[in-house]
Amino acid sequence: MIIDAHQHLWTSDYPWLQDPTLTRIRRDYTVADLRAAIGAAGVDKTVLVEAGRCDAEETRLFLKIAQDTPEIAGVVGWADLTDPALAETIAGYRAGPGGHLLAGIRDQVQAEPDDFLDRPRVRAGLAAVAAAGLVNELVVRSPQLPSVARAAAALPESTFVLDHLGKPEIAAGAVRRWRDLIAPVAARPNVIAKLSGLVAEADWATWTPADFKPYVDTAVDLFGTSRLMFGSDWPVLEVAATYTEVKDAMTGLLGGTPADVFGGTAIRTYHLEIM
Repeated sequence: MIIDAHQHLWTSDYPWLQDPTLTRIRRDYTVADLRAAIGAAGVDKTVLVEAGRCDAEETRLFLKIAQDTPEIAGVVGWADLTDPALAETIAGYRAGPGGHLLAGIRDQVQAEPDDFLDRPRVRAGLAAVAAAGLVNELVVRSPQLPSVARAAAALPESTFVLDHLGKPEIAAGAVRRWRDLIAPVAARPNVIAKLSGLVAEADWATWTPADFKPYVDTAVDLFGTSRLMFGSDWPVLEVAATYTEVKDAMTGLLGGTPADVFGGTAIRTYHLEIM
């Protein structure tokens, strides 16, 4: 079984999609589109991740969609990590349709200052997510990686999932700087990383799988396959590639489809019930 641990759905009116550079992906992406994409790529199940609308209604909708879509095995919903009522928000998600499929919580940390994860209210929110038995999913920029390492050290009872390998600046070739930043993160045993989103950080017009090799090799070296997950980041990837091109690039770099990376790590991390 092949699991894509990172995909989205959205409608064309999402505010962030109004960026002129994103015209190619400014449309509605539906479950029918997802089925076509994963079917062509030989993927069996996915994890649906909040798509930057940053409201609770999106998460409730995604949970309902997941309940009605056998291909979606879990949902990473959105919540404000600084909200004092975060525990109640999580309970509300779980009480609604598809609530049993809630696997993690993600806030848009990448839009915040580099020390955001160090702030007491944010740490309290991360602790609340962990106390609810959910994963703390982190979408961050590379300069924020030191704060990820500090948060993981301060909250050893929490499982953290690092999206997109911390968004290395692939187009700029900043491998050494990124490795220095991610190594302390990988040293924390409660952090799992996603091999996802790399094509969006590369040159959209000229990328090749070779551009990703130093990042993938470093991730395997630092995390080991037991703490890595494959994620397509579909449909964001369509700014530069097709779903199948991204999956094929990753399988080529990894020499196949290692069981942990393409399924086992996601099942363990998100406590997915695979039928």
